[in-house]
Amino acid sequence: MSSTDGEIGMQNMTDKATYERLEKDVANVQNDISALADQITDALNTFAGTARKQARRGYKNARDNVDSAVDDLSERGGAMMGAAQDAAASMEETLENVITERPLATVGLALGLGFLIGMTWRR
Repeated sequence: MSSTDGEIGMQNMTDKATYERLEKDVANVQNDISALADQITDALNTFAGTARKQARRGYKNARDNVDSAVDDLSERGGAMMGAAQDAAASMEETLENVITERPLATVGLALGLGFLIGMTWRR
C-alpha cells in the first residue's frame, strides 16, 4: 500500500502543479486580453478623434466655398443689375430724344404698332 500511497501523493503533487500552472496561464491570458482591449479602445478613440477633426475641416472648407460662391454671385448680380439699370436709363434718354425731335413720326409709329398688335390678336 505504501507504493500506492506514494503514487497517489505523487499524482496529487503533479495535478496540483499542473493546476497551478494552468491557473497562472489563464491569469496571463486574461491580462493579455485586458491589455488588448485597452489598446483597441485607445485606437478607436484616436480614430474617432481624427475622423471628427477631418469632418470639421471638411465642413469648414465647404462652408467657406459656399460663402465665397454666394459673395461672387452677389457681386455678379449687383454688376448685372447696374448694367441693366444703365441700359434702361440709356434707352429712356434715347426715346425722349427721339420723341422730342420727331413727335409726328413717333405718334405714327405708335399707331402702326397698335394696329398690327390688334390685327394679330383678332385672328
